[in-house]
Amino acid sequence: MTKFFNSHLAKTPPMGWNSWDCFCVTVTEDEVKANAKFIADNLKQYGWKYVVVDLGWYLPDSDHSKYKQFDRPHCIDEYGRLIPDIDKFPSSANGAGFKPLADYVHSLGLKLGIHIMRGIPMAAYKENTPVKGTNLKAQDIAYDRERCPWYNSLMTLDFSKPGAQTYYDSIFELYAEWGVDYIKADDLNAWHEVNNSDGSPTGEGSPYRIDDIEGISSAILNCGRDMLLSLSPGGPETTIINHLRKNSNLWRISADFWDEWGSLKKQMQRCAIWADFIKEGHWPDADMLPIGDLPRGESGGQARISNFNIEELHTLMTLWSMARSPLMIGANLPDTDEQTIKLLQNQQVLNVNQYSSANRYVGEKGGFVLWRASGDDCEYLAVFNTLDENASVSLTLSETQLDSFLEAKDLWARYEVNIEKDVISLSLAPHDAVLLKI
Repeated sequence: MTKFFNSHLAKTPPMGWNSWDCFCVTVTEDEVKANAKFIADNLKQYGWKYVVVDLGWYLPDSDHSKYKQFDRPHCIDEYGRLIPDIDKFPSSANGAGFKPLADYVHSLGLKLGIHIMRGIPMAAYKENTPVKGTNLKAQDIAYDRERCPWYNSLMTLDFSKPGAQTYYDSIFELYAEWGVDYIKADDLNAWHEVNNSDGSPTGEGSPYRIDDIEGISSAILNCGRDMLLSLSPGGPETTIINHLRKNSNLWRISADFWDEWGSLKKQMQRCAIWADFIKEGHWPDADMLPIGDLPRGESGGQARISNFNIEELHTLMTLWSMARSPLMIGANLPDTDEQTIKLLQNQQVLNVNQYSSANRYVGEKGGFVLWRASGDDCEYLAVFNTLDENASVSLTLSETQLDSFLEAKDLWARYEVNIEKDVISLSLAPHDAVLLKI
């Protein structure tokens, strides 16, 4: 039997919060704690539990405009391992690392995650720091090629040398000591930008990093602590599904997703492709939810509110739930409006994300996109209006792949539907969705 990676840790899609969309590389300890406390007080009872500190926790004096070619020394320890910047995370001083923050998050009944990059920091390479537990040094196990195209501050590990795996083992030994529960590992999963008018790639992108993925996966399994593993960014081929499952719990299916209607429509297509590969413990990831208050995000660095209107927010949450994508909130929660928070508290919708089965795209009719899923004692039908205007649609049993329409309830409690002679009819605002329990 094929052995997949830590399947027991992600029996349902992970739900939590991530600092990237709202704080980019500038998130502070106080901001992480404030969002964790908000989750504990307002969202934990609905299943939200992960608090993930994204890129930049080891970067001094950085912001959204000056991190991609970061030439200042990183915060590293004597073994070339990244450690938190004490100005951003004061409790990490004196070698404490993230343990005090993890203890706080755990005290709330939540779990802590951190973002890492593949490779070894350039600062470790320049200082030629020793690899813990060996007679090797950083320059013995790394080379200056194939750097990350969008964060050019780490060196590539040379896996023809045994010390490369030892270095990864050493950083996960450290993360286990800190009490980390979730790893978002970046510049690993194949992706490319498609921005040219003919749909072709711009040329910016990165390949699937087999050696690093297997090295990180092995280091986690041998570190003595359970940790979920998420691979980023995304756009891998479905032909490598078994390698993804053998080495991770979730993997991105696109480059960074932002709050634009066109991007959301494109994500519908990607989710449809990956729906056949949903499996307990191993989840195609449609990326974070760029919603609510976004004070210092990478998409601009200035305080703003998500571009998604309320209709698009319902479409976003409906799609992610029907596709059983992991749910990672990108908002600064304490300053996010109540209407958006209520979307994150709809237990019936979240149950579709967590417990439904046979999730799939079933077709399109006149600009309306249809998805199906099954519950224990019901069927679910999602209808998305992708048009830029109010529109109506009537759907037959064959068009929805349902056996009967006995009763239909919108789990968002916003729209009425009409059922007559095995035809279901409804009208939706532009860019809006219903999630029907049949």
